[in-house]
Amino acid sequence: MSVSHSEFRVGAGYFSGVQATGVEGAACSVVRRLWPLAGVNRLCTLQRLWSVHARRRGLSRRPGPPVHDDLVGRVFRTEQVNCLWLTDITEHATSQGKLYLCAVKDACSNRIVGYSIADRMTSSLAVAAVTNAIALRRPSPGTTVVHSDRGSQFRSHAYLQTLRHHGLTGSMGRVGTCADNAAMESFFSLLQKNVLNRRCWTTREQLRLAIIIWIENTYHRGTAQGSVDSSTNRVAWLVA
Repeated sequence: MSVSHSEFRVGAGYFSGVQATGVEGAACSVVRRLWPLAGVNRLCTLQRLWSVHARRRGLSRRPGPPVHDDLVGRVFRTEQVNCLWLTDITEHATSQGKLYLCAVKDACSNRIVGYSIADRMTSSLAVAAVTNAIALRRPSPGTTVVHSDRGSQFRSHAYLQTLRHHGLTGSMGRVGTCADNAAMESFFSLLQKNVLNRRCWTTREQLRLAIIIWIENTYHRGTAQGSVDSSTNRVAWLVA
């Protein structure tokens, strides 16, 4: 008994049925009965079918015990720059594989003060982003709190050593509580809407360039004006 893939058609998250008779019809009937049991996500993955929305960020990261207390308490606004930095990691797929972005955001200016992009989600990704922010903003030792989630990249020896070496104070939110870093979630949501989900990305270099252009041109221009107008963004279509 065999049924070709062309006989199956997937609608909005469910099996929509096929037109077949005889043995093929019986097979399709079995598939319809087993569809709820087999799991829509697994079957769609096997057929290489995905939602237009990106997968939840950080699913592959395993949170561990905190190495810092939560010094922020969901208060993401400060009166001075370089007083509170927020950092997190997002990912997006290309035809070549995933691309990872670690960004550091200043809670006062809402600007991205440092970031790094790589094809692997390791501690060096987080270290490079914070190092970039330090080089650009040069905060005075003991004056800056860097808040993150409990991902292994932010608990690594290399990352903690970087914070200590430059006199930065670490802070961590609770496990599984996105509200504890809601300001970074807001930035990544804008990035996802304006760049990541605008098209299918063939190469990592295409996506890397689009992210950089959007941050440096569109996002920073929007924060300087007090808002980010997504309707004027055309980065995803300019990078071919």
